[in-house]
Amino acid sequence: MEEGRPLFVQIAEQVEASVLDGSLAEGERAPSTNELAAFHRINPATAAKGINLLVDRGVLVKRRGLGMFVADGARDILRSERRRSFAHDYVDPMVAEARHLGMTDDQLIELLRERAQRHE
Repeated sequence: MEEGRPLFVQIAEQVEASVLDGSLAEGERAPSTNELAAFHRINPATAAKGINLLVDRGVLVKRRGLGMFVADGARDILRSERRRSFAHDYVDPMVAEARHLGMTDDQLIELLRERAQRHE
């Protein structure tokens, strides 16, 4: 686990990453709070708090007596949230810096294309 970040947030992010990379598929049973607590050696209430973040966002659903399952559309929910965060956290500051440097939209777009080609 990572220092300085709340454990329950880290738990939620780990489950999110599994949904996004497909290792935890929609409709599949998610790890239980007890499983997460034992694996990470944390209090089950902390693990439950992380899982409940995902339930509140519609990523996981509770099936009475069966456990938590990845909701239909969970991957799309997470991608949509991440795209919004990406725009806010990375694109907006990049555009602001480009403006400070006097770059035009076309110059910024060309720069992005060049960088994207390096990563293909």
